[in-house]
Amino acid sequence: MTQDKQDKEQSKVIELGKKVLLLEADALYQVASRLNGDFAQAVAEIANCRGKIICSGMGKAGLIAQKVASTFASTGIPAFFLHPAEAMHGDLGLAADGDVALIFSNSGESEEIVRLLPHLRNRKVFRIAITAQKSSSLGRNTEIALEIGVLAEACPLQLAPSSSTTALLALGDALALTVLELRGFTSEEYARLHPGGTIGRLVSQVEDLMRTGLRCPKVFPETTVKTTIATISRARAGLAVVVTESGQHLGIFTDGDFRRHWENNSDIGDKPVGELMTKPGLFVRVGILVRDAKNLMAERHVNALPVLDKENYVLGLLDLQDIV
Repeated sequence: MTQDKQDKEQSKVIELGKKVLLLEADALYQVASRLNGDFAQAVAEIANCRGKIICSGMGKAGLIAQKVASTFASTGIPAFFLHPAEAMHGDLGLAADGDVALIFSNSGESEEIVRLLPHLRNRKVFRIAITAQKSSSLGRNTEIALEIGVLAEACPLQLAPSSSTTALLALGDALALTVLELRGFTSEEYARLHPGGTIGRLVSQVEDLMRTGLRCPKVFPETTVKTTIATISRARAGLAVVVTESGQHLGIFTDGDFRRHWENNSDIGDKPVGELMTKPGLFVRVGILVRDAKNLMAERHVNALPVLDKENYVLGLLDLQDIV
C-alpha cells in the first residue's frame, strides 16, 4: 500500500470516528433541550428520599443503571443496582417503602422492566422512568417519566445502542450531580468516601500524605551547606526545611538554591545554610487538601512543600512524588 493510500485510509477512519462522536454530542443537545419541570420534580424526589436510590435496567441500559447507582453512592447517597430479572426471584426484598427507583430503558417496553413495575409500586417505591417516550409502557406506569426522545443511533446500521445509551447515562449523571450540588456536598465529604487511588490521594489532607521523621530533612541555620545537601540526598528529597531549635519554620534550602549560589561562588560548602536559604519560602498548613497543594506546586514550579501547623512548627514534607 502506497503512503498516499495509507493517508486516505487513515483520514477515512478518523472521519468515521468524528461522525460517531458528533452524532452522540448532538443527541446530548437534544436531551438538554427537553429538560423541564419533570426533571426538577425528579431531583426533588431524589434529594428528599428517606430510603435508598434503586437503579434498574436490562442489557445496555442495565449497565448504565449500574454506573449511575455507583455515582450516587460515591457522592454520599445510598444507592444500588437491582437487576429486573433477579428481582423476580427474591431480590425484590431489597426494595422498601421510602425508596426511589430510577428505571432506565430506551424503548420502555423491555418485558423484565414492565413486569417489575407493579411490584415496586406494591412496595411503595417511587418510580422514575428514563426512557425515549412517555407513551411507552414504562413511561405510562411511573410517577415521573423523563424523556430522552427518539434519537438517531450513531451505529451506521441503526441497531447497536449508542446515542441512546449516551443520553441515558448523561441524564442519570445530570440527576446525580444536580442533587449533589443542591445538597452542598463538599470535597471533604467526597474524600471520606474515596480513601483509595489517585482520587483518594488528591482529596485527602496534606498531613495524610506528608513525609515525616528522617524523610522530612530539617536543618538549623548554622548547618553548613555541605551537610544540608547530604541531608537532602539521604532523605531523597528536593529540599531541606530550615528550623529553629524548637522546630519552627524559618525557610527552605533547595537543590535550585544550591545551584544558583554555586554558579556565583563554588566555595559555599562551609557556609551556614541560614545565609543562603529562601526565606520564608512556600509552605502549606495542615488541613488543606492535597489537590490544592498540588495545584500550588504546579503554579509555582516546585516539587515539595513543608507542612506547618498554625504556630509554624514543621510537621512534615509533602513531596510531589507521593501524589502522582
